[in-house]
Order: sequence, then C-alpha cells, then structure tokens
Amino acid sequence: MADENADDLGAGDLGGDSGSSGKGGLKGAFPALLKWILIALAAVIFIITVVFIAVKLMTGNGKSQTAIPISEEYTIQREDYDWYTSLDQVRTQTNDAIPASVVVQVALGYKKDDKAASTEITARRIEIIDFLRRYFSTKTQEELRPENEELLKQQIRDQINDDILSNARIRAVMFTAKDVVAQ
Repeated sequence: MADENADDLGAGDLGGDSGSSGKGGLKGAFPALLKWILIALAAVIFIITVVFIAVKLMTGNGKSQTAIPISEEYTIQREDYDWYTSLDQVRTQTNDAIPASVVVQVALGYKKDDKAASTEITARRIEIIDFLRRYFSTKTQEELRPENEELLKQQIRDQINDDILSNARIRAVMFTAKDVVAQ
C-alpha cells in the first residue's frame, strides 16, 4: 500500500508539475521581459539626455565655435552727415572748343548736428553757387566724365573749405544731379 500511495503521489506530482510549469512559465516570463524592455528604454533615454547636455555645454549653448577675428581696419565706421541741399541748380558750359552744357545739383555734407556749419553754409550760399558755376565752367567734357567724379568732389570740398568757409568745414560733396550734354 505504501507503494501505491507513493506511485499516486509521484504520478500526481508529475502531472501537477508539468501542468503548472507550462502556464506559470509563460506568465512569469512576460513581466520579466517587460521589465527588461523598460530598463533598456530608460537607459537609452538617459544616454540621449546626457549626450544632448554634454554637446550643449561643449558648443556654448548653440554659439558657433568658429569665431572669425575682425580687426579694426575692417570695421570702419562711416560718419553720418547732415546734408545742406538748398543750393540752386548750377547751369554753365564746359571749357571745350565746342562747349557742352553742364547742369549740376550739389549737396554738401557736414558734421551731424553742427549748427555753426549749417549757419555758415546758409550765409555763404550765394558765394558757393558762384564758385560752383565758375568751377564747372573751367572743366572740359573729359574732366567731367563719371570716372572722375571722386576727384571733382574732393576738389570742390577742399576749395570751399579753403576759400569760402572760415569757421565750418564740409566733410563730403555729393552730386544729386549731374548732366553734361554735348552740342
């Protein structure tokens, strides 16, 4: 009888173990698998965050690391001028064998907010217009070509400063209109 009971117990144990281990193994493997997937996902997110922060710190919060040095000679600041534009249009003829007609409108630039310059230019307006008429009547068509304009502007500026103005200085001369018409 003891053997029968032992066989029954053994047989019952074998049947009970095999049935419970098949269902219990799958049920126990799914949570363990899910746990490892979540751990791997958390590790990937952590690594990406650390790399992102390290790159941000290394690059100086988005600022470019390639700084191009700029010397002072390349950062020339242009001076701002106030412009005296109330000069009349000057009409004259060139100093050629067959004279050409010249029509010029000139603007004079002086230091910004320089009331003395504005006042003196206004006071000497007629002298400046007369000077401009005489100046352009001494020039030939060749001298009034567009490639010579910078030289003309410098000469006009220097002669007005030296011969006409006494207290103020003009800094720039611009032609708002310049027409040379051959006959």
